[in-house]
Amino acid sequence: MKFFIAFACLLAVALANEDAGVLRSEQEVNVDNFKFALKLDNSVDVEQQGALNGEEWVVKGAQAWVSPDGVPVSIQYLADANGYQVLSANPPLPTPPPIPDYIQRSLEYIAAHPSQQ
Repeated sequence: MKFFIAFACLLAVALANEDAGVLRSEQEVNVDNFKFALKLDNSVDVEQQGALNGEEWVVKGAQAWVSPDGVPVSIQYLADANGYQVLSANPPLPTPPPIPDYIQRSLEYIAAHPSQQ
């Protein structure tokens, strides 16, 4: 989870160039929750908030920017015990390719023949 938070911050910095002016910058970090927001005048808009739920972090966030070819891009996500999940994306994320037959057969074999240890 710490890697994901650091990645999101680095993405915001990477999208921001040296000429971008900060329109909004907010950070609040507590022991069991945090909030982060950054809006730049070059269309970058990043928000993220997280809270400790028992022993597990639950992080929600959104990122938006305009690509170099002028296409608006936005992503809303959730990261928790189930991993990183994209809730919405514009443009939509591509559909992953199907699992090849030989991999599917291997997975079925492994499930049918569990380790004896």
